Amino acid sequence: MVDRWLIAFYIYVVVNIAVIVLAVIKAKMTRKISERTAFVFLGLATALAVLPVLFIIVYTIINGAGAISWSFLTQAPSQAGKAGGILPVIIGTFYLMLGTLVFALPIGVMAGIYLTEYARDNWLTRLINMAIMNLAGVPSIVFGLFGLSVFVLAFHFGLSLLAASLTLASQALAMVITTSREAILAVPREYREGSLAIGVTKWQTVRHIVLPQALPGIITGVVLAISRAAGETAPILVTGAAFLVPRLPGSPLDQFMALPYHLYTVSSNVPGMSKTTMWGVALVLLVVVLSFDVLAAVIRFRSRQRI
Repeated sequence: MVDRWLIAFYIYVVVNIAVIVLAVIKAKMTRKISERTAFVFLGLATALAVLPVLFIIVYTIINGAGAISWSFLTQAPSQAGKAGGILPVIIGTFYLMLGTLVFALPIGVMAGIYLTEYARDNWLTRLINMAIMNLAGVPSIVFGLFGLSVFVLAFHFGLSLLAASLTLASQALAMVITTSREAILAVPREYREGSLAIGVTKWQTVRHIVLPQALPGIITGVVLAISRAAGETAPILVTGAAFLVPRLPGSPLDQFMALPYHLYTVSSNVPGMSKTTMWGVALVLLVVVLSFDVLAAVIRFRSRQRI
């Protein structure tokens, strides 16, 4: 009788141990399956985000490479853009991006510093932050009408490079301020407290401690804003871009040519335009934008090395 109970007890123990072992194996298998499943879905999501970009780049290169030549890049357009090159268009785009950078960078970064380091958390600050967030969602044509009303007509800048640069800078401000604030907030508070503890002033702490740490993030936001400005057509359409000005702008108050507007005009308003030329203009615009992105990546890398 005792032997039967002992055998039954052994069987009970063995069965429980087997159940526990199987549960552990199943849990490990479930975790592995879940991890692999998540890895697959995340990889597919990344591919879905990257493949369209790669397709656009490759398709633009294939269709536009035939138009790229030395004369195409160094001559002025003629015959309503059907002949000649796009040198004034390229230079005008660089002037436009430079003007946008000059006006948007200092104002946006200083506003980000004030809202993060100096402004108190009250209803006015929250209202300003909400206004900045809403400003980023305003359609570009609205900024164009704003630039036409304020810079072209009210300030009497006329249809000019200056008016277009100020308009695009107004559009880029929201992104510059937002990314500057996020980059500054990402700097650990211990850096500020340690600096203030040894008697350094608030501004010296911001200038020598906070800003160098936040510089890579600020550069990223500025480049994204300028890259978006380089591809905008609607704001410059009504503030200074011209269809055909076969010369370089001599002053900020002159009209200019720009790649996005030139691409729009030659693809929709010039009958009999060669598709190869249209794709060539698109390829140059793509290279200009990617060049700024690469330059920003290099600057970020060097800034992180210095830190």
